[in-house]
Amino acid sequence: MRVLGVDPGLTRCGVGVSRACRAAPARSWPTTWLTDPADDLPLRLLHLDRSLTDLVAEHRPDAVAVERVFSQHNVRTVMGTAQASGVAVLAGARAGLPVTTYTPSEVKAAVTGSGQADKAQMTAMVTRLLRLPEPPKPADAADALALAICHVWRGGTRSKLAEAAQRARRGGTR
Repeated sequence: MRVLGVDPGLTRCGVGVSRACRAAPARSWPTTWLTDPADDLPLRLLHLDRSLTDLVAEHRPDAVAVERVFSQHNVRTVMGTAQASGVAVLAGARAGLPVTTYTPSEVKAAVTGSGQADKAQMTAMVTRLLRLPEPPKPADAADALALAICHVWRGGTRSKLAEAAQRARRGGTR
């Protein structure tokens, strides 16, 4: 399974594609895209959209995992993050991919075993789990790979539970 993880941000958007394979070590491709705060908002969002569209076309992920926006004290920051998140969700949907959002604590718990892990712990575990020669930099890229790992480990369970709930609502079993 190949998953595109997106740590959304308007100024810095971390992205990472990770391929999980039972027979071989996982492969990954992390990076961070920057947009210029001096540019108009539509241009910044367009840059993220084009970059994500190109990345999806190049790496052909099976799914997209996006960090769920959480409330912050700085409304301006949360608005930019929410807008970048929307672009990531749209890019996945446009490609016909399943898109799942995860809270930061869900990702931390999946990757480190603790929902309270700090950035250093997250980066160390991502490096170790993906058998990377060095830690991904900056932290936004490591966070994006952590989202991909979280989806591989938890996404399958979520989708199976959702399918079971849907069958139960229809009154059928399989």
